[in-house]
Amino acid sequence: MARVLVCYGGRSAEHGVSCLSARSVLAALAEAGHEVLPVGIARDGRWTRTDGRIPPVVDGRLPEVDGAGPTLALVADAGGAAVLELDGDGAVAARHAVDVAFPVLHGPGGEDGTVQGLFATLGLPCVGADVAASVLAIDKGAMKDRFRLHGLPQVAYVRFDVRRWEEDRAGVLDELRAVPAPWFVKPARQGSSFGITRVADATDLPAAVAAAAVHDDRIVVEEAVATPRELEVGVLEEGGRVDVSRVGEIVPAHDHYDFDAKYLVPSRLDVPADVDAATAAAIEALARRAFAALEGRGMARVDCFLAPDGRLLVNELNTIPGFTEASMFPRVWAASGVPFPALVDRLVAAALAAA
Repeated sequence: MARVLVCYGGRSAEHGVSCLSARSVLAALAEAGHEVLPVGIARDGRWTRTDGRIPPVVDGRLPEVDGAGPTLALVADAGGAAVLELDGDGAVAARHAVDVAFPVLHGPGGEDGTVQGLFATLGLPCVGADVAASVLAIDKGAMKDRFRLHGLPQVAYVRFDVRRWEEDRAGVLDELRAVPAPWFVKPARQGSSFGITRVADATDLPAAVAAAAVHDDRIVVEEAVATPRELEVGVLEEGGRVDVSRVGEIVPAHDHYDFDAKYLVPSRLDVPADVDAATAAAIEALARRAFAALEGRGMARVDCFLAPDGRLLVNELNTIPGFTEASMFPRVWAASGVPFPALVDRLVAAALAAA
């Protein structure tokens, strides 16, 4: 069994969601027999030792990292990577050797290649995608460009930064003529539906861009497909072998799958989804193409739309999918014969084997 560094929390808007995911991952790793070192990243960026006891959502309030624990530092030495526990004077009070890192971090500062680069620099094996795939997948605009390069079917979209919106709004609006309205306006590098607005036409764009710009200066505006079925699969990769789970379907609690529908008033998840064999095979093939296009590693969740006219479209690929009790990734794998403890065990084994 491995000594697993599980880091969660972080500076992003998805701090609370990360804590919920870590709550499930910590329990599953312990059940699988691994030795776990829970490390919380406070909202100010400080790494701290925690007891791993993370509460559920209470009255709509998500948990967060309590920064009261000792400050930690991650280092490499002759014996491999280690987490150092520092006292109030900055002296080393304890040393915890670790074999592998399991980042349960959603959004910027954790899912974007930053911590993956840190772990790589220290020679510490890391669960999930490498730096390059993380950088591509976190940015919805770059990801969609990559999908387009590889000929994957997807919704029409336009990407731009806030400076261009301010200096060349007419040019942006001209490009948007090729994208059928209504639209979803999104921050490019943010997840969990933070900063997303559905707009009917260009008159609503300024407010929607401003809402997205709170989270990122890169913006994506994409076609809002009317009443699509939202279908998802999980991907596991180990040593070049790629496995795809059974298909799950999200039936949103609201008119679209927003933050509340994901975490506060959970939507219905149908696992396995009610799709015929041909549709399931097409989704699997599309997921494999999307994973290959981003040169994925370790794991991913691939989200697809099945439009009323029969079009199957890839929406996005998530390199650190949600692991909460309401998340699709562990559910589709459980339906595929891989229960949660076995799932995290496979992820740890794949990271160690790739090192």
